[in-house]
Amino acid sequence: MEQSLFQDFDEVSGKQWKQKIQFELDGVDYQNLVTHTLDGVDIRPFYHQDDQIEALQIDSCKDWSICDQIFVVSEEKSNYRALKLVEKGAESIWFIISSEETDLKKLFKNFDFQSTPIYLKFTFFSEDFLKGLRNFFQDKNAKVYLQIDIIGNLASSGNWFTNLESDHKILEEILQDSSNFESVISVDTMLYQNAGATIPQQLAYAIAHANEYLNYINKVDFLSSEVKKALKLQFLVAVGPNYFFEIAKIRALRWLFSSIAEAYGFNKEVFILAQPSKRNKTLYDYNVNLLRTTTESMSAILGGADAIFNLPYDAVYHKNNEFGNRIARNQLLIMKHEAHLNKVKNAAEGAYYIENLTEQFAEKALAIFKDIENGGGFLKQLKESIIQKKIRESAEKEQAKFDAGELILIGTNKYQNPADKMQDEIQLYPFLKKNPRKTLIEPILERRLSEKQEEQRLATEKTVNT
Repeated sequence: MEQSLFQDFDEVSGKQWKQKIQFELDGVDYQNLVTHTLDGVDIRPFYHQDDQIEALQIDSCKDWSICDQIFVVSEEKSNYRALKLVEKGAESIWFIISSEETDLKKLFKNFDFQSTPIYLKFTFFSEDFLKGLRNFFQDKNAKVYLQIDIIGNLASSGNWFTNLESDHKILEEILQDSSNFESVISVDTMLYQNAGATIPQQLAYAIAHANEYLNYINKVDFLSSEVKKALKLQFLVAVGPNYFFEIAKIRALRWLFSSIAEAYGFNKEVFILAQPSKRNKTLYDYNVNLLRTTTESMSAILGGADAIFNLPYDAVYHKNNEFGNRIARNQLLIMKHEAHLNKVKNAAEGAYYIENLTEQFAEKALAIFKDIENGGGFLKQLKESIIQKKIRESAEKEQAKFDAGELILIGTNKYQNPADKMQDEIQLYPFLKKNPRKTLIEPILERRLSEKQEEQRLATEKTVNT
């Protein structure tokens, strides 16, 4: 006769657990066990089923794709590399295309479109190129995700690609016949994370950013209701170091977008392409970046991202290289084929702590989103520098904690290795580039936490060598 072990024990309520903890504290205030975070969320010492109001209905992808990235300079070299990456385990390829003169036939020669999805990001915005792209994929039976984000370009550069009217005209043109693409519009939320926004801010800006597109598409009369309902957005997400928080962040993003899309009558499904954050990556003791990208990729997996590109450990200061790329890809291959982190769908569902975080992040983000909409919308607040100011304030608080040693990056502001020299290793400028230029709005700037300390250490190296 089968008997459940748990039938031998009485259920213990959340209230009883708290009373037991308070008794064991012997007069010490229970609030001493509560951790206050920069994200505005208080972490309690325990979570219980009683805390759960109702389970959030969040449906993530069945399996996640290992993504690799190629910055296209030479079509032949990029084509060769893409084919090799697929041989080495990449399951999708993210192409960054920087020239309108790119020859698509050369770039995709012998590429297996049916088995390997591709994501296409452009550093320009050309109607002729996009028309040529559409024609090229007309009969390829390919899974192509365009990453067109004119608002994201405005936020990061301070300018439209051309101007507001022209950018929207080109967007309308590609939307009118987008049946060859899995998605056309993307929302780049990586900018907000890498610039220092809190998680509720990242989520609020993500949906406010997306809401600008949904609201615009809802008003135009050149798309049928069926086409509008079929449109699928893509989100680019940077995953930070707080393991459980980042799992909850991705889950909250799906839930929030689903709620907004439903209100418009649009497709509630969303595609999430995630990569580790740049904000906590370091120049010194760079091997620790391997640990950081591992846990961040795991957060993306368990949070339900559709595809994950792992940032190479030396991406801060090295040009693209085979060793760094191989290690980054192998991290994901191990997680998928040895740790089997692709076998369980909605892995975080039912974990009281993560469910609670998801609810809190969603609620806080929704409150910020409502304030943005009441203030005229995301674009208006970008133009008035309100979004930039909010992110800057959050970034400064985080930076102050890092500078004070309360927020630790091993090897940089804790347990430094004096023998670690980087002056001769730098191939890429690792700090915020200052390029004064005329812009329509104040751009949102990405900045790593350790930049100031690293600049000081590099200056010391140069002084000693001199």
